[in-house]
Amino acid sequence: MRRAAKRDDNEGEIVAALRKAGAVVRIITQGDGLPDLLVGYQGRTILMEVKDGAKVPSQRRLTVDEQKFFDAWTGGELYKVESVEEALAILKTEV
Repeated sequence: MRRAAKRDDNEGEIVAALRKAGAVVRIITQGDGLPDLLVGYQGRTILMEVKDGAKVPSQRRLTVDEQKFFDAWTGGELYKVESVEEALAILKTEV
């Protein structure tokens, strides 16, 4: 039986900020290395893996499954974010 994915402490704050900026955000609970957030913004589809920037660097690394997903992903925008500022900056990035 698969255990529930652990959520980072800053995820709620990041989700709230993205929504306030006008993004549609869905929290992914699948696990298996899939990123935490599916974000729609101005015609873009963005995947975000949330890590808590307040933790020590060793606790902010991608898990083995997450790294495999990042390495294999060719479907579009995929980012690791550690703060509200990083997440909002991605929305401002032109692709």
